[in-house]
Amino acid sequence: VQLQASGGGSVQTGGSLRLSCVVSGRTFSAYDAGWFRQAPGKERELVSILPWRGDKKLYSDSVRGRFTISRNQAKDTVYLQMNRLKPEDTAVYYCAAKTNSGAVDKIANYDYWGQGTQVTVSS
Repeated sequence: VQLQASGGGSVQTGGSLRLSCVVSGRTFSAYDAGWFRQAPGKERELVSILPWRGDKKLYSDSVRGRFTISRNQAKDTVYLQMNRLKPEDTAVYYCAAKTNSGAVDKIANYDYWGQGTQVTVSS
């Protein structure tokens, strides 16, 4: 199983980026998808979660209303649309997949991880 994240880059405050995460080679039929981020010197944190059934999308307080998570099942790709970016959004963003029944908001429950894509927001 491979998760390939892309779409990061450098933008100014207020700009937008769309991250993509392509899942390939999977042997499981369903998975919850998540985006996480890690800034220098900080722990990895949850950004947004999209359960397989598509209900109850989850967003961290810091991104709610600015970021949108979505999935194209035909392409097996998960997206994170990021609008009104702020300098504090600067981090390496990781996509991940969870195939177990553990809580969706627990980082440790995610089985598969992408390599990360850098997002830098300048003021």
